[in-house]
Amino acid sequence: MSEPVNIKNFFTPNIGTMGGNLVSKTRGDRVIWGIVIILTLVSLLVVYSSTGSLAYKYSRSTESYLFKQFGFIILGVMVIYFAHRVNYTIYSRVASVLFIVSVLLLIYTYFFGETLNEGTRWIKLPLINMTFQTSDLAKLALFMYMSRQLSRKQNVIKDFKKGFLPIIIPVIIICLLIAPSNLSTALLIGGTSILIMFIGRVNTRHLLFTMLILLIPVAVLFAVAVSTYDKKENRATELPAVFSAGRVPTWIGRIQTFMYSNKEDVNEKMYQINQAKIAIAKGSWFGLGPGNSQARNFLPHSYSDYIFAIILEEYGLLGGTFMVFIYLLFLYRCIRLYRKCPYAFGAFLALALSFMLVIQAIANMGVNVNIFPNTGVTLPLVSMGGSSFLFTCLSIGIILSVARNVEQLEGVKTAVVETE
Repeated sequence: MSEPVNIKNFFTPNIGTMGGNLVSKTRGDRVIWGIVIILTLVSLLVVYSSTGSLAYKYSRSTESYLFKQFGFIILGVMVIYFAHRVNYTIYSRVASVLFIVSVLLLIYTYFFGETLNEGTRWIKLPLINMTFQTSDLAKLALFMYMSRQLSRKQNVIKDFKKGFLPIIIPVIIICLLIAPSNLSTALLIGGTSILIMFIGRVNTRHLLFTMLILLIPVAVLFAVAVSTYDKKENRATELPAVFSAGRVPTWIGRIQTFMYSNKEDVNEKMYQINQAKIAIAKGSWFGLGPGNSQARNFLPHSYSDYIFAIILEEYGLLGGTFMVFIYLLFLYRCIRLYRKCPYAFGAFLALALSFMLVIQAIANMGVNVNIFPNTGVTLPLVSMGGSSFLFTCLSIGIILSVARNVEQLEGVKTAVVETE
């Protein structure tokens, strides 16, 4: 008679082997992997701390939001892992199709999308009942397509028709489709694109001319914001009819709130900014400690748009400085990857995605400390999970895919040298 099988001994080696296989197949820049772990841990702590008012509003426990965020983190890490296992040249092949799909989705969103927070930016996915922000897919598709174009047109990159137009036209299309519902994201995408084109050796005169044209509508918005604000009575006056369509009044209102926020004002527009300032002031150098935020009960969207203010309140200026350092370290590692990557597409793709994430982080932190007008963008990998969180993870996975292939090429070169 055969001996009985020990169930514990039967399962343990398989689990260990499976975990070992996952770890052994994990490649890429280890510093970037470490940054992902740090930011997701910070996310767990701060989201758990800042969702008290949200839990009270919907009669739920804060632990439910903690487990929800933990679930998004697990899903996000899986997205990073599988995206980094894909050879990054595949992204070049699907870039054109993905760009066309994103344009169609943006058009669909504009006419039939879900309206949340006064903006039509979302599509509700069937079955799972989750909203999906199409601009997240669009900017990822754009940077894939732009990296492909930059890498293929380096021989004619200085030419206006052959080099500049095929790259700038897709950028303009995406930005124009996103701007009506989300101007801040359109401006971030446009600014990042121009920066990448500059690094990609696009003619500087063409870029300066483009920037001059793009600054005209921005200057008009600022001029209207100043001319329609009564400084004596400290209030906005009625807008001309031509500037009353769509979200234009919202854009002008945010500019006015930013420019005149030093005034004593207790209206609804100033409430969020004032509560963020109170949170930052209470944090001082070392903060109130994890979970001790007081502003979380009064600050709207403290778990998403204004999560950096909660970090400053709980962890102080030192904690905020550490967060800035982490994002700059991430950018440095990606620039280092750009310089080491032997193929233009991978180099441009890693640089474009990293610039987009870091510029988004700087914009979020700048809004929280009242350096920039309110933009509504989240803090990458830290703000409470959603489609934006998952697309951030996908972007990091693609960057790590480039890093993995660079690592493999360096390993081959080292092996060749050793055999010689």
